[in-house]
Formats: sequence, C-alpha cells, structure tokens
Amino acid sequence: MLIHDDRLFPADPDTRRIARRLYGEVCDLPIVSPHGHTDPAWYAQNEPFPDPARLFVVPDHYVFRMLYSQGVSLESLGVPTVDGSAVETDPRAIWRRFAENYHLFRGTPTRMWLDHAFATLFDIEERLSAATADATYERIAERLAQPDYRPRALFERFNIEVIATTESPLDDLRHHEAIAASGWSGRVVTAYRPDPVVDPDFHGFRDNLAAFGALTGCDVSTFAGYLDAHRARRAFFKAHGATSTDHGHPTAATADLSPVEAEALYHRVHAGPVSAADAELFRAQMLTEMAAMSLDDGLVMQIHPGSFRNHNPQLFARFGRDKGADIPTATDYVHALKPLLDRFGNETSLSIILFTLDETAYSRELAPLAGHYPALRLGPAWWFYDSPEGMRRYRELVTETAGFYNTVGFNDDTRAFCSIPARHDVARRVDCAYLAELVATHRLDEDEAAELARDLAYGLAKKAYRL
Repeated sequence: MLIHDDRLFPADPDTRRIARRLYGEVCDLPIVSPHGHTDPAWYAQNEPFPDPARLFVVPDHYVFRMLYSQGVSLESLGVPTVDGSAVETDPRAIWRRFAENYHLFRGTPTRMWLDHAFATLFDIEERLSAATADATYERIAERLAQPDYRPRALFERFNIEVIATTESPLDDLRHHEAIAASGWSGRVVTAYRPDPVVDPDFHGFRDNLAAFGALTGCDVSTFAGYLDAHRARRAFFKAHGATSTDHGHPTAATADLSPVEAEALYHRVHAGPVSAADAELFRAQMLTEMAAMSLDDGLVMQIHPGSFRNHNPQLFARFGRDKGADIPTATDYVHALKPLLDRFGNETSLSIILFTLDETAYSRELAPLAGHYPALRLGPAWWFYDSPEGMRRYRELVTETAGFYNTVGFNDDTRAFCSIPARHDVARRVDCAYLAELVATHRLDEDEAAELARDLAYGLAKKAYRL
C-alpha cells in the first residue's frame, strides 16, 4: 500500500480510535479551496492534461525545488526559461529523472501528496522508483487520455465546492469569463493580487502602472487616480466572483500617512528611481489603503509577509518568479501592523487574514493579536509549513490564545491540481488527531470535537472567505 488507512493518526490505540471516528465525520466533506494558484485555463478549456511530467513535475515548485537542491538542473526537468532557451522536452525523460530521485522526498509532505494522488487517482500500488518509472508513466498517461481525467471531471471527482485562483490586476480574466459562459456548474473564482502595481520592487513596476492606468482609464499620475484604478479593478474582480484580495509583501509593515504625505510619496514612487525606504513605506501605506477599500467593498484581505522572494538571483534571471527560492525571514507583526490596526482593528465587518512563514511569530504575536482584534483571523501554516508537523505545531501554538474560531480552516496554496485532495486529507487527519488527543485527555467532549472537525475542514473557510 502506498498510503495507510491510519496515516497521521495517534499511535495510542484508544486515541487513534477517537481520531478515526472524528475523521469519519469529515473525510467526505466538500473541498473549499479559497486560496491557490491553479491555472484557470484548465477549467475554462477543459483540455486533457498533456502528460504525467507536465502534470506532476514541471509546474510544481514543491517537486523541482527538492530536486534542484540535489543538483538536478531545472532545464533537465523541463521548467521553461525566461528567454525561451532550450530545456528538456521529452516528458518520459523528465519523468524518469523524477522517478530515479523519488527517494529524496522521503518523510516530506510532498511525498505524501504524490503517493495519495498515485494511489487514489491512478490505482498505483508500487512505490515510484527508477524500476517502476516507465510502468507508472504508462498508467498515468493512459488515464489522462480518458474523459474522466479532464480538469472539470476531476474537479467534480475531488468534490470541490469552490476554488479560488489568484490573478494580477492587469489580468483580463478571460478564462473566468469563459468558465461563466460555458454553463458548467463548477465554481471557480478569482482573487485580487495587486503586487505588480503596489510593490515598487516588482519587475516592470512602472510599465505595470502605465498599463494599469490604460486598463482602467484612470489618471495614475496622481495618488487619487491610482487609488481609483484599484477600486475599479477590485470591482471588476468582484464581478468575476472574487471574495478576497492577496498581498505578498516582504514585511508586515503598515503606515497611515496624511493625504499630503501619501501624495508626495506616490509622486516619488511614480517618478522613480525609488529608495528602499520609500518602497517599503509605499507598500506599508498601500496595505492600509487596501484595508480601507476592503471595508468599503467587502473583499476579505489576505496578508502574506515574511518571504525573501526569488532569493537565488541566477535562478530568477533564467527562470523567473516562483521557482522554489522564496525563503522565510523573521517577521514582526505587533509593531508593523499597529498603524493599520489603530485605524481598522476594531471593525467587525472587516476581515484580515494573516499568514506567516515565521513559526516563531504564532504564539508570541499572531495568536494574541487575532485573539483580541475583531478584524483579524489567522491562516494556517503557509508554504513551508503546510506539512503534518507544521499543522500540528500551528494548532498547539495558537489554540490556547486565539482558540479555534479565530482561525480560518485550511488553505491548500497549490499550483498542482492533483495534490488538492491530498493536502485537504492531510489537514483533516492532522486536525482529527489533535482533537482526539484533546478528547482523550478530557479537555474536550467528543461531540464538541466532531463539530470542530467539521468547522476546521469546511465551515470556517467558507465563513472567513465569504464563500
């Protein structure tokens, strides 16, 4: 067996039996996937996935970053280059290289997600290796050619109730329009990620501003016109199903400048070149401006600070963004968020979801903040920590201060479509194991644990993201 029925459950037999019962309450609940990076073109066009390599390896930085760390080049894994220079195009060669290095994933969440997909989707019973590479490739390729393995069919098979993708404010959302026009019942919504026109350090920032103005018809040479452009695009995204915005800033810094100060700062940013201090201050001011807009239009605000993005400059120059080189940094929230919270923290109709790559901040800063301010909620451990151990630590670190109901369920944050059920299954198992121990140690009654298990797996995400 690639996956065991009791995986991630407690070793103690009595506690394991409680976990099994709790898991039975949630294992078949629909999936709510409120934050992710799957390609909306998959659902719009509903074309077959091309081959196993381009389904599991080429688009997934969880996979290729591990291989790269062991000296396997991204070119040999078929990852496209910025300049279009040659990379491996033979999917069988890519798959064999992946398979012969599969042992590198031992003990990692990626291994658990992959084995879950191999076993439940493709009925594969043998562990992937150099010896099984060709047979596994053939099995997956054969299935991918069948209508039941097209994106919309898998969406329904996975029991996905709703999934959110993430788009730039410069995106025309044509794929979302095509989905809506197709009459298909699957719910795929967008999320507003304004980083390309908010972060002065974003590649092509000034060109992006010009495009932003042209797209909206707003005069982005002034701060007022620039803010109007955001309002226009947010309304456009909301009309295409968006219920949230997403902000991937280097830090959690916020600011609340006077109108005169904000206008002067924007003129400096717009004119360029921008100092590091002005870039940080502008990002900080824009988080507060976005919170004000969320209070007006109802979009839930997600903040993802604390990542040193594209840490590897050679990799970034050759392959572009999001290639597995985003590295956690220590992050301050208590002081950084205070300007925003001074203005909006007590607003009960505002919802700001905080994520972190810095686990040390959970019990020290994030749980106390979310346990006090009505506007704040905590997202689950993000990216590096969407692992069984990370999920468990998250519950241990935040529950005693923030409780369960100041958290927002599980976000899978994936680019790999077939890992979505596996990620949600892992989260449900870990939460059931944690709740089972609370029951076994008489800190929670089992009926309460069962209700909590359903909320953590399904209800909290729907409520937090207004889905």
